[in-house]
Amino acid sequence: MLMSASDLFAELRDTGGAVAAFNAITLEHAEAIAAAAEQSELPVIMQLSQNAIAFHGRAEAIAAAMVAVARSSSAHIVLHLDHITDVDLALRTRDLGFSSVMFDGAAQEYAANVVTTRRVAEWGAEQGVWVEAELGEIGGKDGAHAPGVRTDPQEAVEFVAGTGVDSLAVAVGSSHAMTTRSATLDIDLIRTIAARVDVPLVLHGSSGVPDDILAEATRAGMRKINIGTALNIAFTGAVRDWLAENDGVDPRRYLAPGRDAMADTCRHYLEVVSGR
Repeated sequence: MLMSASDLFAELRDTGGAVAAFNAITLEHAEAIAAAAEQSELPVIMQLSQNAIAFHGRAEAIAAAMVAVARSSSAHIVLHLDHITDVDLALRTRDLGFSSVMFDGAAQEYAANVVTTRRVAEWGAEQGVWVEAELGEIGGKDGAHAPGVRTDPQEAVEFVAGTGVDSLAVAVGSSHAMTTRSATLDIDLIRTIAARVDVPLVLHGSSGVPDDILAEATRAGMRKINIGTALNIAFTGAVRDWLAENDGVDPRRYLAPGRDAMADTCRHYLEVVSGR
């Protein structure tokens, strides 16, 4: 069933817990995420990125599929637009059936990022849409995750005050698109930012972070843990294994094990993030 982001984060504020957020690219991703949430009996955030929308050519079809999957599920599912750099697309969040959007103005100069993000956040407050933003670049190659680059706690305080965002993604050691789980997070920095910023903190690029460090990060103050690449590794591996052992051209034969592998991966992360 659909759950609003504001309701979910209100619950997390009361319990001090965290939620796992997974990026969906295909219908099989969405089905796997929902299945894992149902099996674990934990809430989940299902995300659709601007890159995934570009893959499909437009937002409507994949967004409608995600809405249908969420509505038909027994799990509590929040639908979230992720890494949206197009303001006009961000302002369509509610129309697409989603309750949350991450507006990514990190490529802009700081002052311009504040102005643009504030515009989206003010719209979100009027429309009842939860708005996440990013301070610095969480990118997968350089940006905020070049050696020694981290979010400055005071700048985080000023950014939240200047934009009015509902949650903030911070750079504390993770990186997008990692295929090895070798990232090391700055747990002390997480604690410092969490103590000074009065909105939930978000960790992007979590596929590259070992389980024990993810669990420690949630205890230190991270409230939303974003995972994408780990699902694609599981999916691709399962499809390759099936094709290596079987003949056939029916995609259902290899998409099914791929979907199951993603569900297993999602369930694992849901339990890690929840502290089980």
